[in-house]
Amino acid sequence: MSAIVAGTAAPAPSATRRPRGGIFRAILHNRKAMLGAALLVLFVLLAAVPKLFVPWLKGDPQAIGDLPLQGPSSAHWLGTTGLGQDVYAELIYSTRESLVIAVIAGLGATILSVIIGVSAAYLGGAADNVLSMMTDIFLVLPTFPLIIVLATYAGKGNLTVIIIVLILTGWSYGARQMRAQALSLRNRDFLESARVRGERRSYIIVVEVLPTMISLIVANFLGAALYAVLTAAGLQFLGLGDPNSLSWGTMLYWAQNQGALVNGLPAWALSPGLAVALLGVSFALLNYAFDEISNPALRPVRRRRAKSAANS
Repeated sequence: MSAIVAGTAAPAPSATRRPRGGIFRAILHNRKAMLGAALLVLFVLLAAVPKLFVPWLKGDPQAIGDLPLQGPSSAHWLGTTGLGQDVYAELIYSTRESLVIAVIAGLGATILSVIIGVSAAYLGGAADNVLSMMTDIFLVLPTFPLIIVLATYAGKGNLTVIIIVLILTGWSYGARQMRAQALSLRNRDFLESARVRGERRSYIIVVEVLPTMISLIVANFLGAALYAVLTAAGLQFLGLGDPNSLSWGTMLYWAQNQGALVNGLPAWALSPGLAVALLGVSFALLNYAFDEISNPALRPVRRRRAKSAANS
């Protein structure tokens, strides 16, 4: 009798230990991920409450000033543009559009990746062949020239069109990853038991499959958001965005057009590029946390390295 009681009581500790691989715990125990999270929080604050970082600005950050092409000073920390606009104020207020592009385009591409990749793996047969062939076609297409053509002819300067183009050209790599991961799960026991219970395919995919792929989905979102930020900035720098919008890519466009470097104003040209790079770095560093979640073998390796470093 005692053996039966002991046998039934044994699984309880393992169930309580499972949450330790959570997302927030992984971020808190990874310095690179913590730095990435801190940078991302900073950009979210800049986008949400830009007035907090430019308290002296009373009106439009794009308002034309009386002192064009001025270098950095106490009144204008990063100088002024060819129309006398404050570069620092434009940089802060440009964060919102750049972050919106990253989040919406990254989320849209991730959703498309999950739908196509997981559906192809789970459904199999003709559906898998068709969806995989479509994914392969988008993978081999020259992406950036295609983006330029679509953005030019579908609606130059239209932010909505740019986001749609980024979604349509940014989902294929993630879909291939999702399909590979879902294939490894398709014949697992918990899915077989769900089929035996008579659960619908949609229920099995949403409730049984997707929760086991959360870390991969989040990592895919971070990669898609990084792709969207860099590509959108490139399009706007080439003049394919709205020249009157406030974004880092548009700032780069006007800095190049008005000869920022020629006029000795490197801060005007470099600051939006640095902002794009830092936002990309925040997404890349956060990926370290999700690598740790998706591959538990990395956690003890890092702990052993930390212990050996402390002992030495």
